[in-house]
Amino acid sequence: MIKPKFPVDEQERLAALHSYHLLDTLPEKDFDNITALTANICDVPISLVTLLDADRNFLKSHYGLSFNESPRDTSFCGHAILEESSIFIVEDARKDPRFKDNPLVTEMNSIFYAGVRLVNSEGYPLGTLCVFDTKPRTLTTSQKKALIAMAYQVVNLFEARKHNRILLNVQAELKERNEELKTFAGVVSHDMKMPLANMIITSDMLRSKYGKLLDNQGKEYLDYIKQSSFTLSEYITGLLEHYETNKTAALRSEVFDSQDLIEEIIELLNINIDCEINLPEENIEMQANKVALEQILLNLVGNSLKYNDKEKIKIDIDCSEKQEMYYFTITDNGMGIHNEQLSQIFNLFATSNTLDRYGKKGNGIGLSTVKKLVNRLGGKIEVTSTLGEGTTVKFSVKKLN
Repeated sequence: MIKPKFPVDEQERLAALHSYHLLDTLPEKDFDNITALTANICDVPISLVTLLDADRNFLKSHYGLSFNESPRDTSFCGHAILEESSIFIVEDARKDPRFKDNPLVTEMNSIFYAGVRLVNSEGYPLGTLCVFDTKPRTLTTSQKKALIAMAYQVVNLFEARKHNRILLNVQAELKERNEELKTFAGVVSHDMKMPLANMIITSDMLRSKYGKLLDNQGKEYLDYIKQSSFTLSEYITGLLEHYETNKTAALRSEVFDSQDLIEEIIELLNINIDCEINLPEENIEMQANKVALEQILLNLVGNSLKYNDKEKIKIDIDCSEKQEMYYFTITDNGMGIHNEQLSQIFNLFATSNTLDRYGKKGNGIGLSTVKKLVNRLGGKIEVTSTLGEGTTVKFSVKKLN
């Protein structure tokens, strides 16, 4: 018997092998199906998917054998990975000086062997797809082609498994970072709210106590401090709502009337400008996440109010149901949105250069939060708009039991 030599790039090959995390793993149906099919095509009792480790031959799939590893020194596959031919064949191992005294031959009667190297995308042979028989024989041309094709599929499975593992690791890392960001946003936002409230109160106190001593510019500075504090407070509130959408969307469902919901939204908005809001003609008894719907509608109707340059604001709200979904439509006669901005309005922090009717610029958080909530509630949202004429927002949410 002649022991198989090691490839010249053995350390690099082993590193490549270990990167797939396949050694010492449990049997998998995808690989077992290939070895079973290969044995049937080649008409042999044994078919294996092998991985050549430093000192052993690990059998990732073994059809016709009860064990899952053997010494590398006695393996046929140790010789096969050194051969750069498309297929390595030993028709009668008893007549081959490399194998005639091999325990696999003398004790297990492994006479015939055919193996195809499993070469990864970097060019390293990780192991083989091989077959054994207990008698001397040959393979037909079609059997050889099938064995080579099956080996190619095994490598594809290796690569797909590795790719999936990488994606899962990236997903876990992103989830961890997202949780850290949520925690950071929550802590910072809560810690900043009190100082901002103090700034607003202090500016009012200064105006009340020392207003007579201040000139117009001094009063403008106080107004600027107060308004900036309000703007930052709104920004922080928006961030908190955005990062808490998962909690909001997970709240239990309630039974409520669509008319009551919309009327509550209008009341909460405390509208003090000339505005006509047309409610849906039909009242629907709904069963959904009311808190999440309130947040969505507050944001959308609020935008219709803020981004409107008409003397009289007009907002039409429609609500309907069909099968397993509720559908909402909000149409206004506001400023409208540029076509090139429509595809980005739901991106976090995406803003246009348009100022609202009070001369303020948006923070790009509200619509991103709305889309996250709609998606979490099993629905979709879309926006159409004509610049200078108005905007229509349509969204759906799934009925909950």
